[in-house]
Amino acid sequence: MNTPLSLILAAGAAMALTGCVEETATQLPGAYPSNAAEQACVRDVRAMTGNPSVSVISSSFSEAGTEVILRVGPSGTWRCIAYRDGTTAGIESLTDEGYL
Repeated sequence: MNTPLSLILAAGAAMALTGCVEETATQLPGAYPSNAAEQACVRDVRAMTGNPSVSVISSSFSEAGTEVILRVGPSGTWRCIAYRDGTTAGIESLTDEGYL
């Protein structure tokens, strides 16, 4: 019977997938922020730039702080670090390094 072979294959597949961890979430420009870190960065980048057109490009979770890359307006790219308590830091333009 093939039952032992099926169990071995299933166990092997499960073990192979345990190492898969998604560290970066990429969204389409204009997509609504999917988590609290992204929402905090959108909020604070909007306030800092005075531009309501802010969308998440990508985010990368870390225990130390989540890095969020955002699109501001038609061509500006910004970076923000968000923390678990809802605060942000390191907000800077990646398009115009002299700005903020």
